[in-house]
Amino acid sequence: MTASPYPIDEQRLAAYLKDHVDGFRGPLTAEKFKDGQSNPTYAISSPSGRYVLRQKPAGQLLPSAHAVDREYRVLGALAGSGVPVPKVFHLCTDESVTGNMFYLMEYVNGRVYWDSTLPDMDRERRRATYDEMNRVLAALHSFDVEAAGLSDFGKTGSYFERQISRWTKQYRISETETMPAVEKVIKWLPAHQPEDDGRTTLVHGDYRLDNMIFHPSEPRLLALIDWELSTLGHPYADLAYQCMQLRLPPGAHLSGLEGVNRKALGIPSEPEYVEQYCRRMGIGAIDNWNFYLVFSFFRLTAIVQGVKKRGLIGNASSTQAAGMGAMVYVLADYAARLI
Repeated sequence: MTASPYPIDEQRLAAYLKDHVDGFRGPLTAEKFKDGQSNPTYAISSPSGRYVLRQKPAGQLLPSAHAVDREYRVLGALAGSGVPVPKVFHLCTDESVTGNMFYLMEYVNGRVYWDSTLPDMDRERRRATYDEMNRVLAALHSFDVEAAGLSDFGKTGSYFERQISRWTKQYRISETETMPAVEKVIKWLPAHQPEDDGRTTLVHGDYRLDNMIFHPSEPRLLALIDWELSTLGHPYADLAYQCMQLRLPPGAHLSGLEGVNRKALGIPSEPEYVEQYCRRMGIGAIDNWNFYLVFSFFRLTAIVQGVKKRGLIGNASSTQAAGMGAMVYVLADYAARLI
């Protein structure tokens, strides 16, 4: 954890939580997690236990970004389902308490893995961990959104058409220079979009290893976190987004598996991972797979460009924003090479 550019008035927050969260007792301390590029997130320690507070960042924000109220809603809807999530306690829309909207959730005591090779595991546990990620992804895409009251959580149909438009606009807002690779992708995507097949599920939007908290000693997922980009959408977007990690280079910021002997480590190949997912979902082979990958690389390019821009103007949540921003070139190049 680290000193925060978003200081919290701990006394004021403690008084507020005492009045709005059952069983909460102060005083409290708030320490910002150093990782995470979007919404500032804090570990809250108090006599009544440990919690996590997640709030919108300060400053000028991109349209529809940093929607912590949507995160709070979807976490509440998923409680008790086959998709493990932290328990949420309260959403605060009164910006005078901490400076912006926030919500409070439980602190999940587990492990977050930043290295996708999972170096401290044996082959069998590594295989089981990847299988668990695959299982939870299928559970997410099988979740009954209508029964959970989430039928209005996003639009149905034409997901990729809307997403290409949205992320192109978001990229343009954050654009700091002209990149030929990005321009190539922006032109290619609308022209190669598959015909809409009508699939609509709840999608996480940022389904990757470091947004998961695992049991300390078992290959069991305790909590899927960071739901800021969740919506109703096409499930292949989540699947392709996670499969990007199999193609990205190793390194501190992207932790990819390109060039890694995955078979020796017990990590599935991309075709194996996709086949496992399809079997769980009861579907056949996925057509137009390359399109979904290009889209995912572009979408992440636009997200990271936003991190870069926030770093330049001084309201990025993480001190690592500059390093992440440099990854824009890598991601754009991968997308262009897939084309």
